[in-house]
Amino acid sequence: MTESIRRSGEYENPYQGEQQPTYPQQQHASSPVNPEWPPPPVQPPVQPVAAEGSGYDGYGGGGTAFLTAAPAAPAAAPAPKKRTRGPLALLAAVAIVAAAIGGGTAYAFQELTGNDTVAAGSSTSTNVVPSSKKGDVATIAAAVSPSVVEVSATLSNGSSTGSGVIITSGGEIVTNNHVVSGATSIKVTTSGGKTYTAKVVGTDSKKDLALIKLENASGLKAATLGNSSGVQVGDTVVAIGSPEGLSGTVTSGIVSSLNRDVTVSTDEGQSQDQGQGGGDGRWPFSFGGQQFNGDTGSSTTTYKAIQTDASLNPGNSGGALIDAAGNIIGINSAMYSASSQSSSGSSDAGSVGLGFAIPINTVKSDLATLRAGGSDS
Repeated sequence: MTESIRRSGEYENPYQGEQQPTYPQQQHASSPVNPEWPPPPVQPPVQPVAAEGSGYDGYGGGGTAFLTAAPAAPAAAPAPKKRTRGPLALLAAVAIVAAAIGGGTAYAFQELTGNDTVAAGSSTSTNVVPSSKKGDVATIAAAVSPSVVEVSATLSNGSSTGSGVIITSGGEIVTNNHVVSGATSIKVTTSGGKTYTAKVVGTDSKKDLALIKLENASGLKAATLGNSSGVQVGDTVVAIGSPEGLSGTVTSGIVSSLNRDVTVSTDEGQSQDQGQGGGDGRWPFSFGGQQFNGDTGSSTTTYKAIQTDASLNPGNSGGALIDAAGNIIGINSAMYSASSQSSSGSSDAGSVGLGFAIPINTVKSDLATLRAGGSDS
């Protein structure tokens, strides 16, 4: 029990309950007595708020009640508030980081793992070229050309030349099925002039797609696959390929139309007939009820294509169609090239601005099938 004994000449301390030390007579012995200037309290007076279990009812004036309530002083109250702000700040920081790295994360993961983890309908695209250079053909060409290769296939009756797009640093390359169909051997030349031997991993003649893999390749620059569902008519595009064996040829234009029904041959013999050694190097296709570049034959497949007026010629097949930010939005697959002789005897062969590309979302959705060996059913 705490006692309060006032000796002669001592002042009455109004904050006795808060500051009374454990040994009050020791404090009295060492502290001067001045009834006019009491020493300031160490901390503001405790408001009469009862702590749970203290027994203080707000009306008791005894020292015991104040001593019992002292541990519940307001000074300890802010600590829980600081603790509650920690998780909220952490969550906010995580949200900011997630927003900052959201763009392009899905395909970066695909590149690292080699798995087809990008959904066909993904709306994420990245800026391969700086924002200030968006749409600049020279900048796009410099950024993407190292990811586009020339594909030379040896056929039983000649050869076929096309293009391809590197999709993994280990040497996976997407091209057209008709470029490698019936090939007995395949050679791939990079933009830097290095030549590799390649093997067919899988083909899908229904979509005119093929996946080939370079032997003993590493450290290659993989292209960034974009989102073809966001493409609009009038968008600027760049095409890179190897027309007529001229590696790394760059042309540009716009998207002329979308969802064009293009019909190509699925007959392996047709590809051999159209090889540069056995035919005129032009791949036949059907569009709008008309045949172009010859007869497609009886075995055909139809797919939805992006139409472009970017100049495409034989050898561009399997190459890249690129948007203004440097993302691959299509694989060039069919182009019309007139070759008839006019009455004056001059030739009007060449690109007439009628080209088609397989949307990249179609390619992404087919990658798992191609990696598993493909499907021609």
